Amino acid sequence: MADIQNLEQRFEGISVQDENLDVNTAVAAQHKQKGSLSHAISLTNLPSNTSTTQPNRLKLPLQKLPANSQPKGPTPLTKITLPSQAAQRPSSDSRPSDPDPIAHLPSEPKPKPKQWHLGLFEIGKPLGKGKFGRVYLARERATGFVCALKVLHKSELAAGKVEKQVRREIEIQSNLAHPGLLRLYGHFHDSKRIFLILEFAGKGELYKHLRKAQRFSEPVAAQYIAQMASALKYLHKKHVIHRDIKPENILVGIHGEIKISDFGWSVHAPNNRRNTMCGTLDYLPPEMIKPSREDSFYSEKVDLWSLGVLTYEFLCGEAPFEDSMVMTQRRIARCEMTVPSFVSSEARDLIKRLLVLDPEKRLTLEEVEVHPWILRHCAKKEGEK
Repeated sequence: MADIQNLEQRFEGISVQDENLDVNTAVAAQHKQKGSLSHAISLTNLPSNTSTTQPNRLKLPLQKLPANSQPKGPTPLTKITLPSQAAQRPSSDSRPSDPDPIAHLPSEPKPKPKQWHLGLFEIGKPLGKGKFGRVYLARERATGFVCALKVLHKSELAAGKVEKQVRREIEIQSNLAHPGLLRLYGHFHDSKRIFLILEFAGKGELYKHLRKAQRFSEPVAAQYIAQMASALKYLHKKHVIHRDIKPENILVGIHGEIKISDFGWSVHAPNNRRNTMCGTLDYLPPEMIKPSREDSFYSEKVDLWSLGVLTYEFLCGEAPFEDSMVMTQRRIARCEMTVPSFVSSEARDLIKRLLVLDPEKRLTLEEVEVHPWILRHCAKKEGEK
């Protein structure tokens, strides 16, 4: 029991500020893996509570609640008799000893945060897999609330030296609330695993929809980019830089709305200056791929460059600088790209005004939202609310 408490204290004791001080850590950018759900982690070590397992449904062990945790009968109510208003009113010849008698009454105790554990959930089919674990469809037993449960293995996180990244992801995502961002409702852990309780996006990865369609129509792409701009504007007002915008990190909700996910590379940077290299090479801006120098800082404008790359990929089916690793870096550094002729002039203008070498000259998110291409396809029709 003491070990679990120590783990919990160590886990919760790490703040975002700890990561912000570590600006000398550089992560080598690799080719973008088409389909971010690669490198599956085997969960065969998870104990099973059944002798047979259905092929498409992996069950995680469910912890039983102690037998004495549920009351056997109804809890008796305690009657509290309050004095009448007349009894509380001071007489005319008496002086109240305290102008605020309520001040001495004890305040109501605040409810304790819910203690999550695996036994509170029914675990369904796997939704995806990543380098350090899997995501499962889940349902809270008490309420029937459907969510996604991300299971991370502590041993894998330690081997990959990404414990700090996971702590940062939890810290940042748990404090965000926007329709365009995937919600993190809570988290808990046991001796071997960390569990993240996430919003369930019913239609899966946007990347898969893009691959199926090959490329999106301009009205669909414009709707997605408008939603991205709104979500990124919220992030930047919270001083959060995502740093890894790409179709694999965008999910689609049940109504077709997009939700930015995977905040593992996100960072809380109140001074808006960072110098860590991270993210996916095809989407990295020039200021992040230059040789490391003491003055090579970047700001939230890296997300604006990624938004331009995303717009291009939505409309063309591939990233604008996609090539060998060396050539991709050279093309990004020089902003060498060609927009196909089938892309409209308005969409071409938006792309070229986002993919600008000088970060300070890129369109702002507010300007993206009122760009003619966005307004053409996203403006509400007359009579719409």
